[in-house]
Amino acid sequence: QAQLVESGGGLVQPGGSLKLSCAASPSIKYIYVMAWYRQAPGQQRELVALMNNSGSAKYADAVKGRFTISRDNAQKTVDLQMNNLQPEDTAVYYCNVGVSHYGDDHDYWGQGTQVTVSS
Repeated sequence: QAQLVESGGGLVQPGGSLKLSCAASPSIKYIYVMAWYRQAPGQQRELVALMNNSGSAKYADAVKGRFTISRDNAQKTVDLQMNNLQPEDTAVYYCNVGVSHYGDDHDYWGQGTQVTVSS
């Protein structure tokens, strides 16, 4: 069964760090991009960071310099290291994987993991 399994969310104080991890099941093939999104209460889901197969990364302006995305293509995993977390980073974080194979493009979503930044 094709799925993404996330881990690593939790409660952290402002200025603290968390690392999110996401693993794609072996049945997910032809991955071309792996990404993290987040959705705060009452807000739209937004892109946090993504990394393509060549290792090129893109970040939302709000997290540049604080968050780092990394992936292991062989293991089909993607991590998000989050440093200097702030209350505005509080959200449900979702792993996203895009696949493409001869014009069949679609993506997968994880179940989401809660990140709460509060003192």
